[in-house]
Amino acid sequence: MADYDAFVLVSFGGPEGPADVMPFLENVTRGRGVPRERLAQVAHHYELFGGVSPINQQCRDLLAAIEKDFAASGLDLPLYWGNRNWHPYLADTVRAMAADGVRRALAFVTSAYGSYSSCRQYLGDIEAARQQAGPGAPRIDKIRHFFNHPGFIGPFVESTRAAIESLPPAAQPDAPLVFTAHSVPETMAAASGPAGGLYPAQLAEAARLVASGVAAGGRGRPWRLVYQSRSGPPSVPWLGPDVCGHLAGLAAAGAPGAVLVPVGFVSDHIEVRYDLDVEAAELGQRLGLPLARAATPGTHPRFVSMVTELVRERAGGPVPGPGGDRALGDMAPGPDACPAACCRARPAGHGAGRPGGGA
Repeated sequence: MADYDAFVLVSFGGPEGPADVMPFLENVTRGRGVPRERLAQVAHHYELFGGVSPINQQCRDLLAAIEKDFAASGLDLPLYWGNRNWHPYLADTVRAMAADGVRRALAFVTSAYGSYSSCRQYLGDIEAARQQAGPGAPRIDKIRHFFNHPGFIGPFVESTRAAIESLPPAAQPDAPLVFTAHSVPETMAAASGPAGGLYPAQLAEAARLVASGVAAGGRGRPWRLVYQSRSGPPSVPWLGPDVCGHLAGLAAAGAPGAVLVPVGFVSDHIEVRYDLDVEAAELGQRLGLPLARAATPGTHPRFVSMVTELVRERAGGPVPGPGGDRALGDMAPGPDACPAACCRARPAGHGAGRPGGGA
């Protein structure tokens, strides 16, 4: 592959045992003044899953699938993996890359969207890791946003249809779609992208594309983009409405059921499994509102092939097959290189409660 001699998967990281949970949460919230009692509350979410976040194993599975797809596609690039908040730390990975003689690598971040926490902060993580690695550190280019790539949208369409079919038969015809994404402070959302408002706009477009794909060949159904995993003090406005509040409204309006579609996430990590599969599911039971939850792309073959296509796209090589379209819908695909002034500052109140971003 011209100009690039390695590929690195960059993710959030998560604890892999009970002893890891508090150190991990301290890493996530360092410098934000989060009370220890709040961390203990969040730690309980991990305790329900044995103190293990699914995200690291999901990264291992994704990396293995990408390696196979690279080989089948004729891409000869060594693969690496580094996290922001837990082992393997990105700084250690970049040191290993430098020791292996890597000079220029492509980074795929496990977030499809543009905002401070889902894009700009990862760029900062990459640069900090390079600085720690020293003068021999490789140049690392981040692959663009992929919120409207067919390899991201297609798996959601497929899993949403499957979720609809898992509802009780009486609820299937008219159950609305409830698209969820990680909430962020309104100031962060307003600052996302060169012109502002990029994060909610990309989410809304991805939700629209999935809803349109689900409706293809039949009638559409109501849908709404809502948010989950809010943290921070009540005095700081965050994007809403909240998923649980929206579900309560649907039940009050007589909805026969609902399908939760975590369009803001690429894998079924702890915030999907706890916020939707535990909190929202328990609320649905109390409300008498049947719920089904669509799976995230994870290691879906179309999603894995998308990664290969994005590597070829960035390197200027051929992108074969119908899945090689750069984008669906009317919005332009994310930039290959973020503008220097895009999403520069972390807004006040970000991450002041539950750690977010995909653990």
